[in-house]
Amino acid sequence: MRLAILYSYTILAYALLYPFTFFIVLLILMLNSFGLKKSVPGLMRFWARSSFILVGKKLQIEGLENLDRSRKYIIMANHSSLFDVMGMIAICPKIAFFGRANLMDIPLFGKVLEAVHYIPMKSADLKNTKYMIEQLVRSTENQTVAIFPEGTRTINGQMNGFRKGFLHVLKASKLDILPISLIGFYDFKPKNRFYFNYSIKLSAKIHPSISFSELENKDDKEIIERVQSTIQSALNNTNNTEL
Repeated sequence: MRLAILYSYTILAYALLYPFTFFIVLLILMLNSFGLKKSVPGLMRFWARSSFILVGKKLQIEGLENLDRSRKYIIMANHSSLFDVMGMIAICPKIAFFGRANLMDIPLFGKVLEAVHYIPMKSADLKNTKYMIEQLVRSTENQTVAIFPEGTRTINGQMNGFRKGFLHVLKASKLDILPISLIGFYDFKPKNRFYFNYSIKLSAKIHPSISFSELENKDDKEIIERVQSTIQSALNNTNNTEL
């Protein structure tokens, strides 16, 4: 009975979320075509926050004092749900995402990614990343960069190993890293389950930033362990069930 109710609520949420998202996509494309790109981050934030409302959830954010909006970072977070991107944008709308280059080939979707400053990584080498950082600085006024270092969503709730692509971004940009833990997202809607678990709380913890100067003399393994352990620290021993 409970599962049937969850399915019903989920279907209703999807029925609201997808048309709303399609409408926002059309607005983004329209703004982009009229040269009004500066309005896109605000629209993206509205979409992200409204999406949580449409599915009947509230995102609680801890550690906002660690986010200096006048600074640029490499924001890194765990990746476990389709709502992760919404969570990141709700926290910091003026961000440019690094991700797979083949997504740019999807009709219409590729145009949207271009409008929201998506940066495709064609190869994980330092030379190519430096080029993409230069493009980022020119096209987005040196926006904060967002990366899911696991590369893909977890299917068991445990963090996947970090791919080394972010290390090239770090060394090319010399930006500080801002780790964020997205808590409850996997339990709410994992990759391999259709329905939303409405008994789960959704929250995000913004950790203190890790300066580039602290990391520049460390080897790759030490950097990965430093960032991964910071994000993981807020995921351990959490009780995400709402009362």
